[in-house]
Amino acid sequence: MEQPQVSLKSRVHTVTAKPSVKKKNQLGYGIALLAAIILFGVFLSNIKAPLAIRWMLGIALGFVLQRSRFCFTAATRDPFLTGSTSLLRAVLIAIMIATVGFAAIQYNAFSAGKPVPGNISPVGIHTIIGGIIFGIGAVIAGGCASGTLMRVGEAYIMNMIALVFFIAGSALGAYHFGWWKANVIKNAPSIFLPNVLGWPLAFFGQMLLLFALYWLALWWDYRKAE
Repeated sequence: MEQPQVSLKSRVHTVTAKPSVKKKNQLGYGIALLAAIILFGVFLSNIKAPLAIRWMLGIALGFVLQRSRFCFTAATRDPFLTGSTSLLRAVLIAIMIATVGFAAIQYNAFSAGKPVPGNISPVGIHTIIGGIIFGIGAVIAGGCASGTLMRVGEAYIMNMIALVFFIAGSALGAYHFGWWKANVIKNAPSIFLPNVLGWPLAFFGQMLLLFALYWLALWWDYRKAE
């Protein structure tokens, strides 16, 4: 009986085909970790209730950050590296929501004749220098503060190293902050837009600018997709 002919291509495919790797079930690790989180939360609640609340909020925010891959550095970096503006648009939406909330709180205090809550940080050369240093470091490290902490939880070695230098840089900055405050920050202007433009123009002007940036990001996304 004549044997069926097997093509050379089929033989090569048969020889070079790699066996499929079975994924390890990690459900048990997840259940154990969830139990540890709950037990530690109960332990904190016995010490002080606010500690347990902060613990659970931190876990929830960390979970959301990890699942959404939310990172401020990626939001401003991705449009130029990958062409995607999804994170940038998410940040813009978050700022819009925060603008509405903070404006309502501050305007209510202003209308009642009370001091307007919040901190107005001076803007000057120190803002530009700090932004450039932090921006370069964040791009090299692959993430901002939240992104670095998220990836440390995922056991990224590079971000573990970045976290060490993040802490060292923060400590160095805190050590020299007195000099910057006395020589630079003290003379920088503190600008509160409602005092300059009035409440209606400041609020709606900022919202209009954010909407314009959102539209520009959306246009950039479609432009890159063409």
